[in-house]
Amino acid sequence: MKTALAIAGFDPSGWAGVLADIKTFEAFGVQGVAAISALTAQNRKDVMATQSVKAAFMKKEVNALTDGFRIDAVKIGMLGSAANVRAVAEIIKNKKFKNIVLDTVFCSTSGHALLDKKGIVEIKRLLPLVTLATPNIAEASVLSGIKIKNIKDMEDAALAINALGAKNVLVKGGHLPGEPIDILFDGRRIFHFKGKRIKAKKEVLHGTGCLLSSGIAACLAKGLGVRRAVKDARGYLMKELKKRG
Repeated sequence: MKTALAIAGFDPSGWAGVLADIKTFEAFGVQGVAAISALTAQNRKDVMATQSVKAAFMKKEVNALTDGFRIDAVKIGMLGSAANVRAVAEIIKNKKFKNIVLDTVFCSTSGHALLDKKGIVEIKRLLPLVTLATPNIAEASVLSGIKIKNIKDMEDAALAINALGAKNVLVKGGHLPGEPIDILFDGRRIFHFKGKRIKAKKEVLHGTGCLLSSGIAACLAKGLGVRRAVKDARGYLMKELKKRG
């Protein structure tokens, strides 16, 4: 069985963070393991407090896991601090990990900051080490410097983030009005993934970025290409949202 590693925060509700990642890995038939980068006090509606794990301890978590598992893919989520972002970059280089999906978590759905400005600068330096970055509209705007208002802006942002080093970029369009469209740029071509908007309470959407990125990582672990991995993970996400709704 293939194994995927999540390096992300702990959400005690189980709807996001490493608990959601591991459940998603298993749904795709992939063994899931996790290193926790931050603790959170939250429920489905709001984040009350966060506490980053020290970078040195996080590295020990990963070292312990790589002692017992061959890692076929890595999903990176909330890191919580600039020190942890730098540590993850060091881990990737030292472990020579492949199939790395970076969910650029800057802020919670409820608006709670999950990474400071120094951390965002370090995220930009992490981009050249990852296989795929999956920013939402707000995150893609910060990374690219483009104020995204439409599909063309999403495409331009994907190209700009690719120019920062990310081999593949998936800009998630769920926060734009109208039917949701995600934009994938693979370094050569742009692909549009169209979806249907699900009417649901805000808390139902909690953790959707985690489910999508960990689904993609699981597919990459199994040997699928990026475009197919995105397609299959989006399909899984829609089924899960319908269950939640």
